[in-house]
Amino acid sequence: MTVLDTTLDPRDPAYLEGRGSTLQWLAALEAALDEARAGGGEKWVTRHHARGKLLPRERIEMLLDQDSPFLELSPVAARGSEFPVGASVVTGIGAVEGVECVVIANDPTVAGGAVNPYTAEKIRRAARIASENRLPLVNLVESSGEAAPAGSIARELSRLTADRVPTVCVVFGTTSGDAAYLPALSDYTIVVRGHAKVLTIHPQRSGVEVRATPVVPAGPPGPADQLAEDERDGLRLARQCVRRFNWRKQGPSPRTTCPRAPRYDTEALLSLAAAGPTGFDAREVLARILDDSDFDEFKPGQGSVLVAGWGELHGYPIGVLASPGVWLSPAESRKAVHFLQLANATATPVLFLRHPGEIKKSDETDVRHDAPLVHAVAKSTVPHLVLTIGPEHPGPPDRADRPRFQFSWPRPSAEPAAADDGVIDPRDTRTVLGLCLSAVHSAAVAGAEHVGVFRP
Repeated sequence: MTVLDTTLDPRDPAYLEGRGSTLQWLAALEAALDEARAGGGEKWVTRHHARGKLLPRERIEMLLDQDSPFLELSPVAARGSEFPVGASVVTGIGAVEGVECVVIANDPTVAGGAVNPYTAEKIRRAARIASENRLPLVNLVESSGEAAPAGSIARELSRLTADRVPTVCVVFGTTSGDAAYLPALSDYTIVVRGHAKVLTIHPQRSGVEVRATPVVPAGPPGPADQLAEDERDGLRLARQCVRRFNWRKQGPSPRTTCPRAPRYDTEALLSLAAAGPTGFDAREVLARILDDSDFDEFKPGQGSVLVAGWGELHGYPIGVLASPGVWLSPAESRKAVHFLQLANATATPVLFLRHPGEIKKSDETDVRHDAPLVHAVAKSTVPHLVLTIGPEHPGPPDRADRPRFQFSWPRPSAEPAAADDGVIDPRDTRTVLGLCLSAVHSAAVAGAEHVGVFRP
C-alpha cells in the first residue's frame, strides 16, 4: 500500500488564484445549465404543465429509483450555437428498479422537441453508450420536430435490439420523424391515453412528405404493448417492464464493498483545474479521487513525465495513465504500451488523465514514437475512461481511441470539447468516475491477448 502525499498549500497565492479562476468558469457553466433546465422558457413550461404534462427532468425523476443518482450526459450540448442549449433532449444514466439504464427524454417545450443536429448526435451518443456498456435503454418520447438525418436514431435502436440489450419506449405526446419509429423498434412500448400520436413520415421522390394517420390504440391494432392512463401511470409501467428484465451485470463487482474516501480535501481540485501543463501534477489529482489515496506507481524511475499506476475507485480496480502535454518520449511510449499490456492481461479498466496544454517537444521526441502506443490503445479492449484537464491545443489524435466515457474540467473557453460527455465540477470527479465504472461493469470486462511491443 502506497499512500500519496500532497504539497499543496491552501494559503499559497497561486492556489487561491487558481481556485478563483475555476469558480468563475463554474459560474458560467452553471448559467448554461440553468438555461438548459429552463427548456423553452416560462411561457411554454407553464402551458405544458397546464395540460397535465410533466417536463423531461420530472419524468426522469419519477422513472428512477428514489434518491438514486442521475449522471446527465452533455447537458449543455449546442452551447454557443444557433440551437437551444441542451439540444432539446435530456440523456443520462440512472437506476430503474436497481438496473442501471440509459435514459433519453425529449423536451417538448423547446420547439415541440424538434430534432436538430446536436439533438441527433446527443441521442446517438447515448445509444452508443448503452450498446458498448450493455445498458438497457429507456426512451421517453415526445418529439414533433423534423426528422434526424438518414434515419440515424432508428438505426442505433436497431443495433441495440440486435445486441439483445432491452429497450423501453414510453410515448407521451405527438411523435414524428425518426422518433416515430421508436415504438415499433423497441422491445416494450407504452403509450399515454389521449395524448400519444405517432406520425410516420415517408419521403417521396418528388420531395413531398406524406404523413401516415396517427396511431394511438394499444394492443394488436397499434404499436403499443400497454396503454397508460396518464404520464405517471406510463412511468410506473416502464418501471414494471425493467423489473421483469431479470437483468444481471456481466462484469465483476467492486473489490471493496465499503471503500475508504480519499485522505485529502477535494476543494484543492479547483486550484489544480486552473494549473498549466508545466505546473500540473497528476499525483495531486489522484490523491483526491482514488480510494484511501492509495496508488501503486508503475515504473516511477522511467519516463517520468508519464505517470502510470494502479489503484481503486469506489472499490473498482483501475489503471491510470496521466501526462501533461500531448508529446511523449520513446521511453514514455514504451512505458505506456507495457502498462496497457498489463491492464489487458488483468482485465483492468484504464483512466486516461489528460492535460493537453501546449508543451514544446524535446529533442528525443518524434511522432513516430507514438505509433506503438497508438497501436496498443487501438488493440486494447478494456474500458477506457478519459478526463481532460485544461484547454485543447492542436496535436496528435487523442490516444484514448473512442473511450467508453469522456469528461472534462471547466476551461476558459465557453464551449466544451467536441467529444465530451460533459464538463464537470472537479469536486465531483470521484463520483462521476465511480458511476462510469459501475456502468462499464454492466458488460463483461475483458482484455485483449496482445496490445503491442514495449521492449526496446
